[in-house]
Amino acid sequence: MSEPAPAVAGLLRHGGRDAGRELYVRHARKDGRSIAILRATDHGDSCVVEAEVVTEAGESVHPGPYTFEDTRQATTFMTEAVETLIYLGCDVQAQ
Repeated sequence: MSEPAPAVAGLLRHGGRDAGRELYVRHARKDGRSIAILRATDHGDSCVVEAEVVTEAGESVHPGPYTFEDTRQATTFMTEAVETLIYLGCDVQAQ
């Protein structure tokens, strides 16, 4: 995994480039409450995973974004994140 990309406004912009091709979005809920949204976007020369996490206080934080060389690396990261959320008792759905 490489260093996080520069912070960007919104979940679909990456360093001022076009939005790229959205690969998938996963939405995690626990006890009916939104916990996290994970989004992977293919930009051709890289793949970016962005997250929106809701704290217990209801605040939205945006760790990352995380830039990978290819979709395989990003998919591995997303799979591990989803498995962790499921282990922690979240219901994770594809959007």
